[in-house]
Amino acid sequence: MTLMFCVMKRTIFLVSAFFLPWIISGQSSFEAMLKSRSLSESGEHLKAVEILSSSIYLKEEGRLYTERGNAHMLAGDNDKAISDYNKANELAEHSGDYGLARIYALKGNTKESLRHLEMNLLSRFRKSERDVLLDPAFARIENTPEWRQFWKRDWFTALETGISELEYYVAAGKKREAADKLSELQGLYKGEDEVEYAKALVLLSSAKPAEAVRILTGISDSGNEKVLRLLARAQAEALNPAGASATYTKLLEMEIPDAGLLLLRADCYRKTGESARSMADVEKYLSLYPGDISALRLAGKVKTAEGNNLRALEYFTENLRYHPGDPECYIDRANSFMALKSWEPAINDYSMSLDLDPSNPEAWLRKGLAQYNSGKTEDACHDFRYALKLGNRRAADYISKYCIK
Repeated sequence: MTLMFCVMKRTIFLVSAFFLPWIISGQSSFEAMLKSRSLSESGEHLKAVEILSSSIYLKEEGRLYTERGNAHMLAGDNDKAISDYNKANELAEHSGDYGLARIYALKGNTKESLRHLEMNLLSRFRKSERDVLLDPAFARIENTPEWRQFWKRDWFTALETGISELEYYVAAGKKREAADKLSELQGLYKGEDEVEYAKALVLLSSAKPAEAVRILTGISDSGNEKVLRLLARAQAEALNPAGASATYTKLLEMEIPDAGLLLLRADCYRKTGESARSMADVEKYLSLYPGDISALRLAGKVKTAEGNNLRALEYFTENLRYHPGDPECYIDRANSFMALKSWEPAINDYSMSLDLDPSNPEAWLRKGLAQYNSGKTEDACHDFRYALKLGNRRAADYISKYCIK
């Protein structure tokens, strides 16, 4: 008994030591999912497993087991993945079936894969037809007779298939085909929310965001992720960043594990002048994706809008350390140098940008301005003329003002 007690005590100590940092941090399930996905995307699948294990230790949830199953699968541990997907099914019926369908397909077990895929398609966790057919996990079984027979059954309604087809046309830039499909759907299913969504999608692709917002606002109360994402995008394009940030907040409150929503909301906050909120979202995103080019650029822009050009310069410099081959990163830092009236560093950065992309007329123009301010009028006029040659009409004013005697 004494020996068993010591073993149990040691086991509890080891488990506690392993999970203690995450227990102390109070990391939520949602945060754990965001972190684990960022780790898996960078190839650190075992670290993703550790994060999710810590969260599961605090609270068992079906979605956490599904996420850990995905991480195990990416790490190549199929047996542990299967165990996690089955546990997810126990906690939330059918929540792990799609993962099981994928992993049995990877193993070449067509029968089991299709059995679980059927259960997924009949459940509230069902994937879309497009998601399934484009999933590379099924590549090994998609040419089997069983797979072809499976898809002879109508798993999706004609309306769902029509919407999927319309989405494809919009994504491919086939506006005429999308409009024709919309007309067909409106004739068959007039007034259905799905058709209203399709109409808004077509309107947005035709640069009519305000009309799309009006339609989507009427159907967004359902909490449909796809509708809310389109609404937020339409609001942003309709120059309503406050509305868009509110919609992105709703999506984040739904705990959709997509960190990209943080960055989209941060940009909306920047446009409404809510710099503290914007930076909070950017910093959270950077904690998940250190060195991300878009996040560092956005952070620099927020600081620029605040008038804190020195801090903006730090973010733009950090971005260059991570992405030395990106011409826009040099332009970002050059613009900060311009704001600080540091002409020579600005000239150097514009020059580096133009070495990488010599076809940028705005960079030529701004380099010319930096040259002129540093007293290099002849060099400035050369840059202004090159900018004009590339189509920057504003360059003509500078040529007339500074280069014609």
